[in-house]
Amino acid sequence: MRSTGLVRPLLALALLASCGGGSTTADTTPETIGLSTIPPTVAPASTVPPATAPPTTAIPEVVFPLTGLPVNDSPLAARPALVVKIDNSTGAIPQTGFTAADLVYEEVINDGVTRFAMVFQSGDSDPVGPCRSGRIQDVDLFGSLNGPLFAWSGGNESVTRAINKSDLVNLGPNYAAVYFRGNQHKAPHNLYTKTTDIYTFAPPESQPPAQQFQYRDAAEALAGVASPGVHLEMDSYRIDWTWNAATGLYERQQNGKVHKDAATDSVATTNNIVVLVMVYKPGQYSGSPDAQSVGTGEAFVFTGGNYVHGIWTRADRLQPFTLTDDAGLPIKLTPGRTWIELPRADQTTPTV
Repeated sequence: MRSTGLVRPLLALALLASCGGGSTTADTTPETIGLSTIPPTVAPASTVPPATAPPTTAIPEVVFPLTGLPVNDSPLAARPALVVKIDNSTGAIPQTGFTAADLVYEEVINDGVTRFAMVFQSGDSDPVGPCRSGRIQDVDLFGSLNGPLFAWSGGNESVTRAINKSDLVNLGPNYAAVYFRGNQHKAPHNLYTKTTDIYTFAPPESQPPAQQFQYRDAAEALAGVASPGVHLEMDSYRIDWTWNAATGLYERQQNGKVHKDAATDSVATTNNIVVLVMVYKPGQYSGSPDAQSVGTGEAFVFTGGNYVHGIWTRADRLQPFTLTDDAGLPIKLTPGRTWIELPRADQTTPTV
């Protein structure tokens, strides 16, 4: 049988109805006894008031904004975000850089295929690619990254104009010296760059990105229900993420095959999967899909082997996505790398 719904969590549907609940703890702090209640046979031990220790304020741990992991005095914490548009055509697989990126977005583009955007800040990938063109929807998607560097192979006149008018820093075709053709794939699927080279062109006024998601503390319990992974469909692509409890990572398959990162020659992995259901409309200047990433929609979050259902909201393009569960509580991720999937709202997927 078939049913509508673009995401199929790999768990019994009955679990979707489960929800978390808060609890309150009674205040067990004893009341201070007044002097008038002390029995007359008991004398105070001393008339000198006890010394009062100065109040202490815990210094919050400084973390990378795109992973929630400790900075530990890394000089990379001051860098801006770098978005690299990555080809996902058949001729471009395997790609290079998945496991070095802080965030990976997967968006639907024209011709029934998807394209990636690898977002770097806390690490580098040398090389990274294959690089391909951008889309007008990228202006809205990456506006919350605080003026990120934008590495791409270029686009048509309308897309280029939109990128140039935006706060994204266009480091595309005009910086041809930092791009090169590799020998792993055939043209046009063989354009690469190095993140360290791109960063040399960061404007001096560039600022680090804002934090994009909330992260749970190490002692904080996981929310949601146990799930071995998720299956979703994005146009002609069938995508499966499987939880590996031994490594604490999700592993990716695409169209029934292990999807590798060429940098490590091993399966592409991530700590978190955030599925944000998108309405796609025809682009203003072309027929390319345009994700409506401002507003609200359904969200499916997979973290630490658990699944949480909720909604995403976003008031404008300069704000990060806000994730809340069905009870209205914030959805928190496991510190680490995150893959953001942006499937169509009208996609269908078979049930098992």
